Amino acid sequence: MLDLKQIRENPQDVQERLNHKGAHHDIKPILQLDQQQRELEAKRSQLQARGNEIGKLVGQKIKSGSDPNGAEIQTLREEGNSVKAQIAELEPQERELKAIIEELLLALPNLPSQSTPIGKSEEENVEVRRWGDEYLPQNSNILPHEEIGEKLGILNFERAVKVAKSRFVTLIGAGAALERALISFMLDRQIAAGYVEVIPPFLINSESLKATGQLPKFAEESFKCDQDDLWLAPTAEVPVTNLYRDEILEASQLPIYHCAYTPCFRREAGSYGRDTRGLIRLHQFNKVELVKFVHPDTSPAEHESLVRDAEAILQALQLPYRVIELCTGDLSFSAAKCYDLEVWLPSAGKYREISSCSNFEDFQARRGSIRFRETGKKGTQFVHTLNGSGLAIGRTMAAILENYQQPDGIRIPEVLQPYLGREVL
Repeated sequence: MLDLKQIRENPQDVQERLNHKGAHHDIKPILQLDQQQRELEAKRSQLQARGNEIGKLVGQKIKSGSDPNGAEIQTLREEGNSVKAQIAELEPQERELKAIIEELLLALPNLPSQSTPIGKSEEENVEVRRWGDEYLPQNSNILPHEEIGEKLGILNFERAVKVAKSRFVTLIGAGAALERALISFMLDRQIAAGYVEVIPPFLINSESLKATGQLPKFAEESFKCDQDDLWLAPTAEVPVTNLYRDEILEASQLPIYHCAYTPCFRREAGSYGRDTRGLIRLHQFNKVELVKFVHPDTSPAEHESLVRDAEAILQALQLPYRVIELCTGDLSFSAAKCYDLEVWLPSAGKYREISSCSNFEDFQARRGSIRFRETGKKGTQFVHTLNGSGLAIGRTMAAILENYQQPDGIRIPEVLQPYLGREVL
């Protein structure tokens, strides 16, 4: 959520940065309602002050000998009752205005950071670096991962449709083992890098989705259990970030690093017709997520470090990839700055996203009231939250099945061989 004070004090800057995000968001209604609410608040405060003054005055006059039932005291009490009635009329109006303002604020996306490149679409994203050109496969007859997976009998899409619907997969034998090996490998590496593993609930409430920015805007993207006000987690970012919702941390606790494996569930609304085969765009997929809670002063450096932690997995697996900095028009709703890691898929002849590493600055923390206090300083500040996939398991498996394809099968990346107990599928 954006800071209402920032909108009030810097409306032109806020509007310009919102415009850079692409969709049209007009802050004028918020400013108008805020002005009305502040006028009501000022009027109520004046009335409350007058009510307190009348109460003291009545007490002083009675104490000095005035008749409690006399005309003078009766006049003051009538004025006091009138003040109370006016306050009672103003308070619900003020609450209603505040609720409307909050609803409008919840619909506004985060502002792009000042260092995010300005652009309208993914076509204007900036390539930062590439890694692993020496590992690009030389074989020109590489089968798509779904085809080789079905040939090997480790991926089965037809049986998944029977059990659920399209865009699900059943992993069998070595396919299931490879998925499990990747999860364990990624968690082990990130724990060694300083992240504390958590296994959060996979069902989450509406308040949690609102805090991280999925609600109200992206309700159609998530699967809901209507009877319980619970949703299937779209990513571990949501439950892990909300572990600290409505808390005040000590500055000495920061930074907090967590990694978490969860299954993820997404409707993929609006994506039909794209990536209908294979492991790239499923309704259910596994992912290892990295989440950070950091001091605002260290936020940019922590973001760069997060990207390197995600890159380390691709490098250990020796999978060619590139890092893309997203322009303003391609940023997600909640992100202020984002780097995408894109892995090479030789069957398609292009790089495909395998991780998004985002800095949300105080956007999620403000929605979820995650604050910290510093010794010797008055008040509290909002933490900065960051997260990134470390990595999406299905897409990593797809990249392995294609980049490690050999005439006699799939060579297992060396770092995974201890987990699988084999060198070739």
